[in-house]
Amino acid sequence: MEWKKKAVASQDVKHLHEQYGLDPLTSSIMVRRGLTSPDQVKFHLESELTYLHNPFLFDDMEEVVDRINGSATEGERVRVFGDRDVDGITSTALLVQELQRMGIEVSYKVPEGDEPYGLTMEGVDLAYEEDVTLIITVDCGISNNSEIAHAHSLGIDTIVLDHHLAGEDLPPALAIIDPKISGCGYPFEHLAGCGVVAKVIWALRFSQTDFYHEECILLHAQPGHDTVIIQAMKVENLLVTDRVIEEINPGLLTPSQSKVLKFLSAGVPILVLDAASELAQLRQAFGKSVEIHLVDMRPEMESVMPMIKGKGLFALSNISRALKYSVHGRDELQVLFSLFSAYSIKKHPLLDSGYDAILDLVAIGTIADLMPMEDENRLLVKRGLKVLASGKREALLPLFTMQNLLGKVLSTSDISWQISPVINASGRMGKPSLAVDMLLAPDLGRAEELAGELLALNKERQKMGEDAWERLASQAKESYEQTGSKLVVVEDSSLSRGITGVMASRLMKQFNAPAIVLATIGGTRVSASMRSPVEFNGREFLSVFEDLFLDFGGHACAAGFSMDVENLPLFKKRVMEEIDHMDCLQEVDDSILIDCTLPVAYMTPEIIKVVEFFEPFGEKNPPLVLMMEEALIEDIQFMNNHKGGPRHLKLTLAFGKYKWPALYWSAADRVGRDFDKGSIVDVAFRLGRNYYRNQASLQITILDLKTEADKKEDAKV
Repeated sequence: MEWKKKAVASQDVKHLHEQYGLDPLTSSIMVRRGLTSPDQVKFHLESELTYLHNPFLFDDMEEVVDRINGSATEGERVRVFGDRDVDGITSTALLVQELQRMGIEVSYKVPEGDEPYGLTMEGVDLAYEEDVTLIITVDCGISNNSEIAHAHSLGIDTIVLDHHLAGEDLPPALAIIDPKISGCGYPFEHLAGCGVVAKVIWALRFSQTDFYHEECILLHAQPGHDTVIIQAMKVENLLVTDRVIEEINPGLLTPSQSKVLKFLSAGVPILVLDAASELAQLRQAFGKSVEIHLVDMRPEMESVMPMIKGKGLFALSNISRALKYSVHGRDELQVLFSLFSAYSIKKHPLLDSGYDAILDLVAIGTIADLMPMEDENRLLVKRGLKVLASGKREALLPLFTMQNLLGKVLSTSDISWQISPVINASGRMGKPSLAVDMLLAPDLGRAEELAGELLALNKERQKMGEDAWERLASQAKESYEQTGSKLVVVEDSSLSRGITGVMASRLMKQFNAPAIVLATIGGTRVSASMRSPVEFNGREFLSVFEDLFLDFGGHACAAGFSMDVENLPLFKKRVMEEIDHMDCLQEVDDSILIDCTLPVAYMTPEIIKVVEFFEPFGEKNPPLVLMMEEALIEDIQFMNNHKGGPRHLKLTLAFGKYKWPALYWSAADRVGRDFDKGSIVDVAFRLGRNYYRNQASLQITILDLKTEADKKEDAKV
C-alpha cells in the first residue's frame, strides 16, 4: 500500500502559527489538509455560539417565525411531518419539543410501516380532519409539490424545513428553509435537517426578545490625522443591513453635506460603547450645534459581560478573537458589532446556555446523516457531543447507559456505531415513532422502556440485514458484470423497505459503484434506495426516470424513490439504456494519506491533544493519520475472530521513552512473513482513547506498517 504525504510551504505554516497561535505541528497538519482560510481556521479554533451563522440570513426566516408565533397567539393546531431516519427523527423531536415549550398544540407524523417518505395526500387529509391549520415538514417536503398544493386548497399553510436538493419547481409552501436552494441567502449548504430545525428554533427564541425587527445603528468615531473618522452600521436581527464610513476635516464640511449625518437621521436608536467620548469626537467633526442622541451601552454590556469592564474599543480590538477572522481587519466598529451580538445572545439564556441544550440531538442527526464536518457543523457537533457526555437530556440516559457510553469523552464514532444504528432501526423496521417518543419521553421510566424496545428492534434489523445480504450477493455480482462494472441493481420481493438503504450502502462499498436496491411492497409498489460514491450524482441519475416515480428525492450520494410495480420492467430497461452512456468510475485509490511524521520527542501522551483538536471527525474531515519511523515491535498477541475470518493482532510498540498498545485488524497472516517480534517498522496509525472498566487509556490503531525490506521495494517502484 502506498503512503503519501503532501509537501507544505513553510511560510503557510509560519502564518498560521503567528496569526492564530497554533503550535507548529498543528499548523503543518492544517496546511497539509488545506485548512488555511480564516473561516476554516475559525471553525477549528472557536467553540462560542456567536460564531454560528445568523439564521435570519435565510430569506424566508422572518416569515417562518411570524407564522409560527401567530399559531401560538391564535391557538392553532400544528402538525410536524418528519422522516423515518435519524436526522428526521431528531428533527421531529426538536421541533415538537420547542413548539410545546411555546404552548402550541402540536402533534407529529413520521412514516410508519411501509408508508412513503415525506408528506402524503392521506397525511394532509387527516390533518384537515383534525383541524390542523399549519403543517411544518422537517427533513422532507422539498419535493412534495402536489401534497403542499393540496394542503393549500384545504386552507392549511405549509412551512418546509428541509436540506435535500430541490427539483426544478419549488413547492407552493408559505415559506421554505433549505440551505441547498440557490439564492436562499444562507452561506452554508451542508446543514443536516436537524441543523435547519435548530436554526428555526434559535430564530423563534430571538423573536421573543426586544431586538427582533428592531433596527438600530452602531456608531464609532475616532481621531485620524487632523480628521475625525466616523463609522456606522445599521443592524436588524443581528444582521448588518447597511454601513457607512466618512473621514471629516473639521470645518471643511457642512453638516448638510455629510453622508454620515444623513445615515444617522433615520430616527433609529444610535448605540455606542462610551457616549461621552463618542460625542466629543462628533462635536469635533461637526461643531456643538449638531445634536445627536447616543445610547450608551456600556452599563448594559458590562452587566452581561463583565470581562469588558473598563476597556475601550481600541483595547478590546487588541484582544478580540473575532477580529482574527474578520475581512474588515482591525476595525473597532466590527468589535462593537461583535460585542453587541454577544450581549444580545448572552442576555437571553434561551439563546445561549438554553440553546446549547438542544445541540445534543443536532449532533446525533448531523453525524448520522453523514454531513461534512466543516464550517458550522463542526461547532454544532463539538458542542453537542459535550452536552451528550454531560447527560443533561434525561430521555437519552437509559440508551447511553445500555450502550456503555456514560462518563466517556464522546467522539463521532461513538455516535455512529452505538447510537445512530439503534435510533435508525426504528425507522428501518417501520416504527420510527418509537424513537421520537423516546426522545420526548416525559420521565426516565418511559425512556428506559422505549430504549429497550429500540435495542431489540436493532438486533432484529441486523439479523434481517445479514439474511438479505446472503440472498442479494450473487444477484449483485451478476448485475455488476452485466452493466460493465458501472452499476449494481438488485431486486427482492421479500426485502423490507426499511433496509434498502443499508443494503445499497453495503453494495456500493463492495463494488465501488452506484447501487440501487428495489423492494416490492405489498405486490403493488416498489420502494427503492440508491447510494453512490461522491464522484457520482445519484439523484441526478435518477431524475432521468422521474416520470416513472410516485415520489423521488434525496442527496447526490443518497437518494430514494417509489413507483407502481407495473413500471418496474420499463425502469430496468431504461436504466440499462442509460448506462450505455456512462463511464466506469475510477478505481478507489487505497493509498494512505499521512498527516504528519512524528519525531520521537513528539510521540508522548500529550499528542492526543493534537488529535482531538481536529475532532469532530466525519465526512471531509477524516481522523488524523500519524506516522512513526523505526518503532520496535516488542510483543505480538493473536486475537481470535469468533466468525472464523482473518485474525487480529495486539502489538506493543516501543518508540522513544514510551510503549504503546496497538491493534492491527485482520493482520495475523503477516506475522512471520512481513514482520515479527523484534522487527523495526514504520507505522501509519490513528490514535484514540480506549475505555475498559471505566478506565481510559490511549491506543493505536495500525493502518499499515513497513519494514526495511518494504521500504526498499517502494524505493524501486
